[in-house]
Amino acid sequence: MTTLLVTVYVLALSGLGIFGLLGYVTLWYFWRHRADPGPAAPEPAAGAWPRVTVQLPVFNERYVIRRLVDAAAALDYPRERLQIQVLDDSTDETTSLASVMVEQMRGRGFRIDLLHRRQRAGYKAGALEAGLTEAEGDFLAIFDADFQPPPEFLKQTIPLFVQDPNLGMVQTRWGHLNDGHSALTAAQAIAMDKHFIIEQTVRHRADFYPKFNGTAGVWRRRCIEDAGGWRDDTVCEDLCLSTRAILNGWDFQFLPDVVTPGELPTSISAYKNQQARWAKGSLQCLIKFGPAILGDRQHTLLARLYALIAMSGYLAHPLLLTLILLQIPLLALGYPLTSRLMFFSLLGLGQPLLFIISQQLVYPDWRRRLRHLPTLLIITLGLGPSITRAMFEILLRRPHPFIRTPKGAGRPDRGLARRFDGYRLPFDWIVLVELALAAYGAAGLVLALTAGIFGPVFLLSFCLIGFSTVAWLSLRE
Repeated sequence: MTTLLVTVYVLALSGLGIFGLLGYVTLWYFWRHRADPGPAAPEPAAGAWPRVTVQLPVFNERYVIRRLVDAAAALDYPRERLQIQVLDDSTDETTSLASVMVEQMRGRGFRIDLLHRRQRAGYKAGALEAGLTEAEGDFLAIFDADFQPPPEFLKQTIPLFVQDPNLGMVQTRWGHLNDGHSALTAAQAIAMDKHFIIEQTVRHRADFYPKFNGTAGVWRRRCIEDAGGWRDDTVCEDLCLSTRAILNGWDFQFLPDVVTPGELPTSISAYKNQQARWAKGSLQCLIKFGPAILGDRQHTLLARLYALIAMSGYLAHPLLLTLILLQIPLLALGYPLTSRLMFFSLLGLGQPLLFIISQQLVYPDWRRRLRHLPTLLIITLGLGPSITRAMFEILLRRPHPFIRTPKGAGRPDRGLARRFDGYRLPFDWIVLVELALAAYGAAGLVLALTAGIFGPVFLLSFCLIGFSTVAWLSLRE
């Protein structure tokens, strides 16, 4: 029994070590490509700007719909070459609010349409595919409801497509509208910055299967159609389409200096829901495209391995839960976890190092912002049960509906927002698992200290703090 438990422990630790090693690989390639010149292209002549359709997929977004349509209308682009689509699947008053906004914008001379679907078939992917059939543009800019594109967005992205006929997609960096709202949003901002400033730079410049992030980007219509259009067989329609386009030989570009700010989830329930959905979608795409990526001779073996490990990144959560659950059995059996396992701990520093570097690269006050890094690590650990459940639902082929992330809760009238129960996520029984794991961590901590075995103390303490914090925040909401 001891041998079996130790074998499982080492395997789980080795798996986590791979994700840590990926952090060091990412850092190495970022260092190699950090000074690469960014893409640049001259603006087309005054009458040569291509037709662009701006797509705004929304579902029950009454708090942000006005802001979204105003931002789309403020885009600096020849009005006769611009079409705006509000792709509305709402079941509340968002539709009537959007209708009023559309009529106002039409009165100001904008070519804007409201496409309302009564059946939400295919969720966001279905809405984008339906909009594609009505779109007039050769290029499609997509903005989720909680994003605010800067006015110069199209003039910073469209010229790249005009210059390079094989360019299929341009992604811009996400900024943050509300990173100062709370410690939770500040922690999320650190995680997002690491992904965009470092990971996306590496993916695009080293050609490690770059991807679209679902919003704040522009697609060439011909690329979407060549890749098979938007599909709803995963809950990460963005990663799905990106992978198909890359496998078909299209090029992508990432513009780290073009920042499109968006809203971060302001509640732990919304954040858990968002991360669980992303975990599901990543695993679905790993299962769906794993063989094709492995057999793709357009990319190096390292690029293929990088893509596969990145798609499986959320597996770190069940692996970490496995380590935690093995602590008490190994303590009870008196098995000492040797210092040789410290090698894996050093590998685990690869990802936190990227968090620190990303803040240093962008913010003059990066040291002050890093005070929220412990919060990020604690919250990330506490998300383990909900993410692990989400991944098992995929493996067990359970239904996986696309659940929206509530937006607008960070507004000054958030007290009013709380009264609209339709926008609040229901109570999730996973909080009971979080409480049980917090108690498990406390019991293991007492056992370790009583036995004078101090190796597991850090992990068990981290377990107690992480799960109890997330459970408390969930119950408080």
